[in-house]
Amino acid sequence: MARELLESGSIIDGFRIGEKIHSGGMATLWRVTRDDIAQPIVMKVPTILDGDDATIIVGFEMEMMILPRLTGVHVPKCFAIGDFARQPFLVMEYIQGHSVFALIERAPLSVEEVADLGFRIATALVDLHRQNVLHLDIKPSNVMIRESGEAAFIDFGLSRHLFLPDLLEEEFRVPMGTGPYIAPEQVLKNRTDPRSDIYSLGVLLYYLATNVRPFGIPQAQSSLKNRLWRDPVPPRKIVPTISPQLQEVILRCLEVDLDRRYATAAQLAFDLKNLSEVKLTERAHRTDRNSFFDATKRWFSSIGIESGALQPSATQNNLAPIIMVAVDLSEGMEALMEELRIHVKRVLATMPGVRIACVNVLKLNRLTINYTLDDEGRNIHVQKLVELREWGRPFGLSQERITFHVIEHMDPAVALIEFAKNNHVDQVLIGARASSTLRRFLGSVSSQVVAEASCTVTVVRAPQAQQELEEAGLEMPSQSAE
Repeated sequence: MARELLESGSIIDGFRIGEKIHSGGMATLWRVTRDDIAQPIVMKVPTILDGDDATIIVGFEMEMMILPRLTGVHVPKCFAIGDFARQPFLVMEYIQGHSVFALIERAPLSVEEVADLGFRIATALVDLHRQNVLHLDIKPSNVMIRESGEAAFIDFGLSRHLFLPDLLEEEFRVPMGTGPYIAPEQVLKNRTDPRSDIYSLGVLLYYLATNVRPFGIPQAQSSLKNRLWRDPVPPRKIVPTISPQLQEVILRCLEVDLDRRYATAAQLAFDLKNLSEVKLTERAHRTDRNSFFDATKRWFSSIGIESGALQPSATQNNLAPIIMVAVDLSEGMEALMEELRIHVKRVLATMPGVRIACVNVLKLNRLTINYTLDDEGRNIHVQKLVELREWGRPFGLSQERITFHVIEHMDPAVALIEFAKNNHVDQVLIGARASSTLRRFLGSVSSQVVAEASCTVTVVRAPQAQQELEEAGLEMPSQSAE
């Protein structure tokens, strides 16, 4: 995909580009129009430049998957999406109103304002969760208040749909979220629980009520973990006029233990709507954060939590079995990749419920500079993603059953082995290069995957390569049992 220079007056897929209304590190927003759409709309275009992080690309993929499936007043209506093969974009409703970020200037807000705003956002969360979507990046700039009064969420780049593959979880093994608002379980790389959004909303309510972020602005990944063992300063110690009921609600949202948090956004919305009737516990009367002794105790306990947080969710298990297909897009691999496609079709015929994960490794250099643009000015990561999608197009599978992953790594074999392990892959299909019998048999990517993968591995060879092996009296290892 060549970078398309957007400017006012140009036309893309029938949409006329107007003024640029926002330019950020992740995306640019343009006002656009189309003759058959009367309401105000905007086009969101990802920022894909030389040196950009791959998470921008994958996050925009997630938003393109999720937003068109959402309905209702609490999300922007989606009108069109653009393919990465030409120009990725999302055209959506322009929400008229104001963002919650604009209210931060007036913080601390009154108890009544915080409760009312929290009720509106919690109500929006109820609707979002009923559509099987976790936002996972709730913060002031991602919440809009419509002119009609309802809260609406924007920016679903870090979101998860519980019945769609989670590309962010599958490709990256780091916490995904915004530092001040990320929930403890997200820090531990668990993106499966709706109560994570309740925690983030609790952080937002704390900020609006006190004009202080409960955990500051973490500057390093390690500092994110402080919230696993340290409680925030009770809001009433910062602003004494905060009612015990509001402190009770906020601190319940901010519980590290998921079972001590609100079970649903509906329960939170009810308490915020009926704040005077909230039952008070010890949370309401706290005057300080937990003691050093308690924090140390919880710190030791958190060490054991981390490994458990990485277990696959029930939703992910329901998507099994997962077949990972290692797709080599290098020049000269066409015959082998066609043979690999034939094997995938056989799998689909015999295992109708299988999910296919197509993986291509973009090899990074260890010592030299890694260029992210090719000679034609196209982002190499995006170009590989386009080619990978094209390779998988003949299968005709829906988004629920096939995913595409371009992984940047210095060692292709290690990248494939780690992906298979981290995503609990049931079987790997990989092609064996036809050049040099010795290279194929010793030290090749496929043989390393066979030797080290923790699941079944099937090695596919082009017919010519198989014939060469037979003539040489050699047999390539084809499978590795678990």
